[in-house]
Amino acid sequence: MATLVEEQSHHVHDGEAVPPLRQRALNGCSLVTDRAGRFLLGAPDFAKRLRDRRPSAADKVLLEAHGLWPRSQLEQLAARFAAQRRQCAAGPLDYLILVPTLRCNLSCSYCQVSRAALDASGHDWTPDTLAQVLTLVRGLEAPTVKIEFQGGEPTLRPDLIRAVMNAVPDGVEASFVICTNLQRLDADLLALFDRPDVQISTSLDGAADVHARQRHGERDAITPFLANLDLVLRRYGPGKVSALPTVDPVAPPVIETLVEAFVARGFTSIYLRPINYQGFARKRHPRAIEVGAAWRDYHTAFIRHLIERNWADRSQLIEESYFSLLLRRIFRPGEDRHVDLRSPNPMGRDYIVIDHDGLAYPSDEARMLTRAGVIDLAIGTAANWDTPARAALEAAATNADNPDCEHCVYQPFCGRDIFDDLSRYGTIALPRPDTDFCRRHLDLFDLAFELIHDTDPVVQYSLRRWLGLPGDDLTLGHPA
Repeated sequence: MATLVEEQSHHVHDGEAVPPLRQRALNGCSLVTDRAGRFLLGAPDFAKRLRDRRPSAADKVLLEAHGLWPRSQLEQLAARFAAQRRQCAAGPLDYLILVPTLRCNLSCSYCQVSRAALDASGHDWTPDTLAQVLTLVRGLEAPTVKIEFQGGEPTLRPDLIRAVMNAVPDGVEASFVICTNLQRLDADLLALFDRPDVQISTSLDGAADVHARQRHGERDAITPFLANLDLVLRRYGPGKVSALPTVDPVAPPVIETLVEAFVARGFTSIYLRPINYQGFARKRHPRAIEVGAAWRDYHTAFIRHLIERNWADRSQLIEESYFSLLLRRIFRPGEDRHVDLRSPNPMGRDYIVIDHDGLAYPSDEARMLTRAGVIDLAIGTAANWDTPARAALEAAATNADNPDCEHCVYQPFCGRDIFDDLSRYGTIALPRPDTDFCRRHLDLFDLAFELIHDTDPVVQYSLRRWLGLPGDDLTLGHPA
């Protein structure tokens, strides 16, 4: 099992300052990184010399070749610039999650939101809330924006969806995502889906029996869903439709069966997502509070299965999209749009959630925690969310200066999800290794670096393609 080794401080050796590096034991070797995310996998004796602050001349050459020992003033400035690129800096507001209604026509056991019943009143945007949302949309200034409609089931209010679409200013290139359970389709909805700027996002939990079981035993819900899913796939192709599985970590489906449920429909990307300890799932799936080692092993086995499958059948490349995201975080500083992995994590700046009642939240998970009655994380309204509540959350959303994170080799690639900690533990003050977020990501980053340094062409084939790189060998690579 990999263990953390305390980061070195600057120490003068033979007239030169030994750079501050972090180490982690990995498969009998030692992974070394700096603040910029440059990395090197060294032998144990190499690691010991670094810990003792007595690198040999050969060690210095090796570290310098990997950018880990900047010597000249220019190299030192470049290293500081590279480290700064790892810090997330938010641009203008360009991603909105809008919840026109909290009502839904299903009652799935793993629902994260605590949705309202289909015939409930008072759970849709009021005229005043709609006016605030439209004012917000009309004031967007980013050149490109993404607007995602969630719920509840947003397709219950296509009129509100259209009103938002029509409010986007001229000169702003907007794309829209409609998240739907695909229980119903009519001509009005298909006209919305026909728009070239609209993407469809839905849930597919695997084979039909698994999908039906997880939707709270509503087997009568599976037939219209599958028929409608097949309809939109025939009409638009899988490039316009995305589907996400929600997996019960206590009883996950057979990996091959889950993969084939997606591949058979033309999907090439699978976001492996365990039940989130939010909303109704807090009561119906209480064991989801800790994902545990079994889930981490399942996730690892899933990725390795994809690697073997991609090599055996090179006509179709399949990825687990979260793992691909972690790979991009390692090799591409500035890949900061996944909010769970940003540090610092800007709150209410480039990304905002507007709920059915007009309240503004810094993330969808913050909205869910509020709906579940755990803690009020609203930071304002659609009219104004530049508030002390927003500033307080933002100040805590960083892995900088945390003693556990500061000594971790993966700090440059990782982030801080305070809402996950609040959901599971009711506090953000736990030592990071005691949190589910930290344990999951330590395992995933360990796997990533094991695979990066694996010379097997079977492994390298998938890794390079998941990164969109030419050639077949990552093993000598390190971030620029």
